[in-house]
Amino acid sequence: MQIVTSINKVSYLIIGGGIGGLAAALSIAGTGRSVHVLEQAPEFGEIGAGLQLGPNAMAVLDKFGLFEAISEFAFFPKRLVLMDAMSGKELTALDLGESFRNRYGYPYAVMHRTDLHTVLLNACRRNSRIALLNDKKVESVDNVEDQVKVTCSDGSSYMAEAVIGADGLWSKTRKLLIDDEPICSEYVAYRGTIPMEEVVSYAGLDDVTIWVGPDRHLVQYPVRRKELFNQVVVFKSYNYKKELEETTDWGTTEEMDERFSDCCETVRNAVSYIKRHRRWPLYDREPIDNWTKGRITLIGDAAHPMLQYLAQGACQAMEDAVTLGEKLNSYSNDVEKAFSKYQEERVPRTARVQKNARVFGEILHIGDEVGTLLRDTLLEQRSSEDFKAVDWLYGHYNLVNQ
Repeated sequence: MQIVTSINKVSYLIIGGGIGGLAAALSIAGTGRSVHVLEQAPEFGEIGAGLQLGPNAMAVLDKFGLFEAISEFAFFPKRLVLMDAMSGKELTALDLGESFRNRYGYPYAVMHRTDLHTVLLNACRRNSRIALLNDKKVESVDNVEDQVKVTCSDGSSYMAEAVIGADGLWSKTRKLLIDDEPICSEYVAYRGTIPMEEVVSYAGLDDVTIWVGPDRHLVQYPVRRKELFNQVVVFKSYNYKKELEETTDWGTTEEMDERFSDCCETVRNAVSYIKRHRRWPLYDREPIDNWTKGRITLIGDAAHPMLQYLAQGACQAMEDAVTLGEKLNSYSNDVEKAFSKYQEERVPRTARVQKNARVFGEILHIGDEVGTLLRDTLLEQRSSEDFKAVDWLYGHYNLVNQ
């Protein structure tokens, strides 16, 4: 590798070119500032399968002028449905139709993660204030008086007015601010999409369906205009041990098959189609009340990684992005105050989502007979248009009248 020693003076610099990083770039550029995005991979891209976008995220995408572009790829499900993975019966549903849209201003969407990333990436490429630099592995980040110095493994350095760490769960930028580690939930996920024609005989084609059972669940929904079907299998590994955490000796496909072997036929059939080439151990971190230091701040999973049970990881990153832009507008001559106010607004919100994601995961995975009976009884009594329980989540960031 050729090592260079150039020092580049830039305005705002974002470490990480994922969904959160690109959303932050669009938001900052929208304030009239120039921004550089450093991505460590050789090419900008996103790994994964489907993701869900609540109306809080759709509001942000609309503010970026991307609602129509997103709609070209997204599927808008009719319901969120909770099913019993053991008996096959429906437990409850949330209607995502007209009443839902009227209440929150935007629809609920599902799409392929790659498609969302592509829409954001293309928007960044069209913006003359945004520079996208790939193959830039960041080695160090330091506050230097009224600037931040960022050094990459290729020897290049950047002196920036401010830095936003969007480098995900294993964020190096975060290590500058707090000495903590991700927490393993002992659960793993297997994800993937398959052609719709392979599953049309057993799949719910208009809904987001979550099949729940003791220490396990299955999520299903169409993506890419109903061309593909997304499936996610999640289960707690009884083979997990701390000393095995960094190995592949727990959460294996053999354990997955065993765990779902006593589920209803529909679920067993679905698991037989699941992609098996990659497993995702599920981590989060404890909520923190400070992710800013001087002219450095964090966004998305770097700031507040959460378990996926509320489907809010990408949504919260986009809320972060637009809030950051708003604070930079409000405190245009004081970066440190803007970052402080951004953090002040976002910490309570994201901590609540992190904590509730854990709780909802526990509810989904209840294993004892009494707890399951109580959960199912309460769920079966609620109306499909009873939105009160999710108002705090989906109604928080409504930009309809802004």
